[in-house]
Amino acid sequence: MKEIFNIFPKRSKKIKIIEKPVITADYREKNSLVIAELKSLGVDAEIKELKVADYLVKGIAIERKTISDFISSMKNQRLLKQLEELQQYENRILIIEGFDEQELYTDSEERVGMHPNAIRGFLLSILLNHKVPIIFTKNYEDTARFLSILSRKKPRESPLNISKKSLSVKERSQFILESFPGIGPKTAKKLLKKFGTIKNVINAPEEELKKELGKKSDVFIRIINNSFC
Repeated sequence: MKEIFNIFPKRSKKIKIIEKPVITADYREKNSLVIAELKSLGVDAEIKELKVADYLVKGIAIERKTISDFISSMKNQRLLKQLEELQQYENRILIIEGFDEQELYTDSEERVGMHPNAIRGFLLSILLNHKVPIIFTKNYEDTARFLSILSRKKPRESPLNISKKSLSVKERSQFILESFPGIGPKTAKKLLKKFGTIKNVINAPEEELKKELGKKSDVFIRIINNSFC
């Protein structure tokens, strides 16, 4: 019996290589439970020093705060600076983490003397004035799942004529004044309207500042007169 040879080449099976999604994380996040959870979800985290935000996912800047950190950074004005820095990115998100572990309003009032309505007002300011969407997560696992889903989403095509948005001089001046304790958008606009520039506001006579700010003027005057020497 003759041996029959197959003259047709066998088709080689193509192996589809699925690349893991990669996100960039600030080096201060490297020991966080979020990074460990991301790895278990099949997401690689590239650790770098980020000047702005804690995570970068497909061009989206993400600032992550636990509830305790959110309250403390709100109280010492650090979050205001971070929100301003986030404006450099067209897409940005603030994650407030830990609603399964800590109550935002009650705990804050008892521990740091921050009234719940002050927190609510600040949250509204983040959304309306700074245009930063907020995501509330239950814990670090929930945060990691949000980041994982975001890393797997297909990026939308951006128009070629898009331009980088930035604050105008007028908006930046208002933003700087809003960083002072007790001064919101309304008061900042009123001061700029009356005095014209930040320099004029700072150099204004104390009597004029007290007239415009009332009791809030004490803290304002103390800060602008404070010496680091």
